[in-house]
Amino acid sequence: MKALYILFAALSIVSCQNQGKEDVNKAKQASIDSMKVEINKQRVIDSMKTEMAQMQEEHKVEAQKVVVVHQQDGTATTTTTTKKKGWSSTAKGAVIGAGVGAATGAIISKKKGEGAIIGGLAGAGVGAGTGAIIDGSKKKE
Repeated sequence: MKALYILFAALSIVSCQNQGKEDVNKAKQASIDSMKVEINKQRVIDSMKTEMAQMQEEHKVEAQKVVVVHQQDGTATTTTTTKKKGWSSTAKGAVIGAGVGAATGAIISKKKGEGAIIGGLAGAGVGAGTGAIIDGSKKKE
């Protein structure tokens, strides 16, 4: 009977040692797998950044193209494509004013929805007016 207990104790010690190594190996493999996932994510991000840079470069080249048209009477006409402008100050002012006015109206009013609508409309009007003034001063310059 003592021999059976000794054999059982020896087997449990050996099996516990192997389990510890398996746990360490599993943890190492999990770490390696997570690192591979992160590396693949970074590759995708880098490739997207590269692609975006190429698209922006192509867009710049398209914006700078010059077209020369030779007419039959010997004269030449030159046209250039210009870069599309962004939002006007009037539009920016209206959007910003509507957002700020809606938030302020919702905070101040007891009826949140009604206050947000009224504040948004008032803010959009004031913002559009301010933006129009800015646009006018830019045209003078």
